[in-house]
Amino acid sequence: MITFIKGKLVEKTPTHAVIESNGVGYLLHISLNTFSKIPDNENLLLHTHLSIREDAHTLFGFFDKLEREIFRLLISVSGVGPSIARTMLSSMTSEQIQQAIATEDIPTIQSVKGIGAKTAQRVIIDLKDKILKTYTISEESVSGSYNTIKEEALSALEVLGYSKRQVDKLTQKIMQENPNISLEELIKKALKNL
Repeated sequence: MITFIKGKLVEKTPTHAVIESNGVGYLLHISLNTFSKIPDNENLLLHTHLSIREDAHTLFGFFDKLEREIFRLLISVSGVGPSIARTMLSSMTSEQIQQAIATEDIPTIQSVKGIGAKTAQRVIIDLKDKILKTYTISEESVSGSYNTIKEEALSALEVLGYSKRQVDKLTQKIMQENPNISLEELIKKALKNL
Protein backbone atom coordinates (compact mmCIF):
# COMPACT_ATOMS: atom_id res chain seq x y z
CA MET A 1 0.00 0.00 0.00
CA ILE A 2 1.32 3.45 -0.91
CA THR A 3 0.76 5.68 2.14
CA PHE A 4 2.33 8.93 0.90
CA ILE A 5 4.28 10.38 -1.99
CA LYS A 6 7.01 12.95 -1.48
CA GLY A 7 8.57 14.67 -4.44
CA LYS A 8 8.59 17.54 -6.89
CA LEU A 9 5.25 19.07 -7.91
CA VAL A 10 5.09 18.92 -11.71
CA GLU A 11 1.45 19.82 -12.37
CA LYS A 12 -1.49 21.02 -10.29
CA THR A 13 -5.15 21.37 -11.35
CA PRO A 14 -8.34 21.50 -9.24
CA THR A 15 -8.88 17.77 -9.88
CA HIS A 16 -5.39 16.26 -9.91
CA ALA A 17 -1.72 16.79 -9.12
CA VAL A 18 1.34 15.17 -10.66
CA ILE A 19 4.30 14.55 -8.37
CA GLU A 20 7.67 13.31 -9.61
CA SER A 21 9.42 11.05 -7.13
CA ASN A 22 12.67 9.26 -8.07
CA GLY A 23 12.06 9.74 -11.77
CA VAL A 24 8.46 8.45 -11.70
CA GLY A 25 5.48 10.80 -12.21
CA TYR A 26 2.47 9.94 -10.03
CA LEU A 27 -0.99 11.21 -10.98
CA LEU A 28 -3.01 11.82 -7.82
CA HIS A 29 -6.70 12.67 -7.87
CA ILE A 30 -7.32 15.45 -5.34
CA SER A 31 -10.19 17.42 -3.79
CA LEU A 32 -10.58 21.18 -4.08
CA ASN A 33 -9.60 21.48 -0.40
CA THR A 34 -6.27 19.77 -1.08
CA PHE A 35 -5.82 21.85 -4.25
CA SER A 36 -6.23 25.08 -2.27
CA LYS A 37 -3.67 23.95 0.35
CA ILE A 38 -0.96 22.74 -2.05
CA PRO A 39 1.81 25.34 -2.18
CA ASP A 40 3.39 26.13 -5.54
CA ASN A 41 6.86 25.26 -4.29
CA GLU A 42 8.62 22.24 -5.70
CA ASN A 43 8.81 19.82 -2.77
CA LEU A 44 5.54 18.32 -1.66
CA LEU A 45 4.22 15.45 0.42
CA LEU A 46 0.71 14.13 -0.16
CA HIS A 47 -0.92 11.33 1.86
CA THR A 48 -2.45 8.78 -0.48
CA HIS A 49 -5.15 6.17 -0.86
CA LEU A 50 -4.93 3.57 -3.63
CA SER A 51 -8.33 2.52 -4.97
CA ILE A 52 -8.17 -0.81 -6.82
CA ARG A 53 -10.98 -1.91 -9.10
CA GLU A 54 -11.10 -4.48 -11.89
CA ASP A 55 -10.61 -1.86 -14.57
CA ALA A 56 -8.42 0.73 -12.81
CA HIS A 57 -5.91 1.48 -10.08
CA THR A 58 -6.52 5.07 -8.97
CA LEU A 59 -4.33 7.03 -6.59
CA PHE A 60 -5.99 9.74 -4.48
CA GLY A 61 -3.91 12.44 -2.77
CA PHE A 62 -4.69 14.38 0.41
CA PHE A 63 -2.90 17.31 1.98
CA ASP A 64 -3.47 16.01 5.51
CA LYS A 65 -4.20 12.67 7.17
CA LEU A 66 -7.59 13.78 8.50
CA GLU A 67 -8.93 14.34 4.99
CA ARG A 68 -7.68 10.89 3.96
CA GLU A 69 -9.36 9.26 6.99
CA ILE A 70 -12.68 10.99 6.23
CA PHE A 71 -12.35 9.83 2.60
CA ARG A 72 -11.79 6.23 3.76
CA LEU A 73 -14.79 6.40 6.09
CA LEU A 74 -16.99 7.77 3.31
CA ILE A 75 -16.03 5.07 0.79
CA SER A 76 -16.78 2.40 3.41
CA VAL A 77 -20.47 3.36 3.11
CA SER A 78 -22.46 1.36 0.56
CA GLY A 79 -23.36 3.59 -2.38
CA VAL A 80 -20.51 6.07 -1.83
CA GLY A 81 -17.64 5.50 -4.23
CA PRO A 82 -14.30 7.32 -4.45
CA SER A 83 -15.60 9.94 -6.89
CA ILE A 84 -18.58 10.88 -4.67
CA ALA A 85 -16.31 10.96 -1.60
CA ARG A 86 -13.91 13.28 -3.46
CA THR A 87 -16.83 15.49 -4.54
CA MET A 88 -17.98 15.64 -0.92
CA LEU A 89 -14.47 16.62 0.24
CA SER A 90 -14.43 19.28 -2.50
CA SER A 91 -17.80 20.69 -1.39
CA MET A 92 -17.07 20.73 2.35
CA THR A 93 -14.06 20.65 4.64
CA SER A 94 -13.30 17.52 6.69
CA GLU A 95 -14.56 19.35 9.79
CA GLN A 96 -17.85 20.31 8.11
CA ILE A 97 -18.41 16.70 7.04
CA GLN A 98 -17.77 15.46 10.59
CA GLN A 99 -20.12 18.12 11.96
CA ALA A 100 -22.88 17.25 9.46
CA ILE A 101 -22.63 13.53 10.27
CA ALA A 102 -22.47 14.08 14.03
CA THR A 103 -25.49 16.42 14.04
CA GLU A 104 -27.42 14.23 11.56
CA ASP A 105 -27.67 17.15 9.13
CA ILE A 106 -29.17 15.30 6.14
CA PRO A 107 -29.82 18.45 4.01
CA THR A 108 -26.11 19.43 4.16
CA ILE A 109 -24.92 15.95 3.16
CA GLN A 110 -27.63 15.73 0.49
CA SER A 111 -26.48 19.07 -0.98
CA VAL A 112 -23.45 17.25 -2.42
CA LYS A 113 -23.91 16.30 -6.08
CA GLY A 114 -24.54 12.57 -6.41
CA ILE A 115 -25.90 12.02 -2.89
CA GLY A 116 -29.62 11.43 -2.49
CA ALA A 117 -31.74 11.22 0.65
CA LYS A 118 -31.21 7.48 1.19
CA THR A 119 -27.43 7.70 0.73
CA ALA A 120 -27.26 10.69 3.09
CA GLN A 121 -29.15 8.70 5.73
CA ARG A 122 -26.88 5.69 5.18
CA VAL A 123 -23.78 7.89 5.63
CA ILE A 124 -25.14 9.13 8.97
CA ILE A 125 -26.24 5.68 10.18
CA ASP A 126 -22.94 4.03 9.22
CA LEU A 127 -20.54 6.77 10.35
CA LYS A 128 -22.06 8.75 13.24
CA ASP A 129 -20.71 6.50 16.00
CA LYS A 130 -17.26 6.33 14.40
CA ILE A 131 -17.14 10.12 13.98
CA LEU A 132 -18.22 10.78 17.57
CA LYS A 133 -15.72 8.26 18.99
CA THR A 134 -12.73 9.09 16.82
CA TYR A 135 -12.75 12.77 16.00
CA THR A 136 -12.85 15.95 18.03
CA ILE A 137 -15.81 18.00 16.96
CA SER A 138 -15.69 21.75 17.43
CA GLU A 139 -18.89 22.13 19.47
CA GLU A 140 -17.25 20.23 22.32
CA SER A 141 -18.57 16.96 21.08
CA VAL A 142 -22.01 17.35 19.66
CA SER A 143 -23.29 14.59 21.89
CA GLY A 144 -22.18 16.68 24.88
CA SER A 145 -23.07 20.37 25.02
CA TYR A 146 -25.34 20.33 21.94
CA ASN A 147 -27.66 17.71 23.42
CA THR A 148 -27.37 19.17 26.94
CA ILE A 149 -28.62 22.57 25.79
CA LYS A 150 -31.44 20.95 23.84
CA GLU A 151 -32.49 18.77 26.79
CA GLU A 152 -32.41 21.72 29.21
CA ALA A 153 -34.49 23.83 26.81
CA LEU A 154 -37.04 21.02 26.38
CA SER A 155 -37.25 20.59 30.14
CA ALA A 156 -37.79 24.34 30.67
CA LEU A 157 -40.47 24.48 27.97
CA GLU A 158 -42.24 21.47 29.51
CA VAL A 159 -42.32 23.28 32.85
CA LEU A 160 -43.95 26.21 31.03
CA GLY A 161 -46.73 23.86 29.89
CA TYR A 162 -45.68 22.75 26.40
CA SER A 163 -45.49 19.06 25.52
CA LYS A 164 -42.06 17.63 24.66
CA ARG A 165 -43.36 16.41 21.31
CA GLN A 166 -44.65 19.90 20.51
CA VAL A 167 -41.28 21.62 21.07
CA ASP A 168 -38.78 18.90 20.11
CA LYS A 169 -38.73 19.55 16.35
CA LEU A 170 -38.86 23.31 16.87
CA THR A 171 -35.81 23.38 19.15
CA GLN A 172 -33.94 21.06 16.77
CA LYS A 173 -34.70 23.42 13.85
CA ILE A 174 -33.60 26.50 15.82
CA MET A 175 -30.35 24.80 16.86
CA GLN A 176 -29.53 23.78 13.29
CA GLU A 177 -30.06 27.37 12.11
CA ASN A 178 -28.01 28.76 15.04
CA PRO A 179 -25.37 26.16 16.00
CA ASN A 180 -23.75 28.30 18.73
CA ILE A 181 -26.99 29.43 20.38
CA SER A 182 -27.11 29.81 24.16
CA LEU A 183 -29.75 28.10 26.30
CA GLU A 184 -31.52 31.41 27.04
CA GLU A 185 -31.66 32.43 23.36
CA LEU A 186 -32.95 28.98 22.40
CA ILE A 187 -35.82 29.15 24.92
CA LYS A 188 -36.71 32.74 23.86
CA LYS A 189 -36.77 31.83 20.15
CA ALA A 190 -38.84 28.71 20.86
CA LEU A 191 -41.40 30.71 22.88
CA LYS A 192 -41.69 33.27 20.03
CA ASN A 193 -42.45 30.48 17.56
CA LEU A 194 -45.00 28.61 19.70
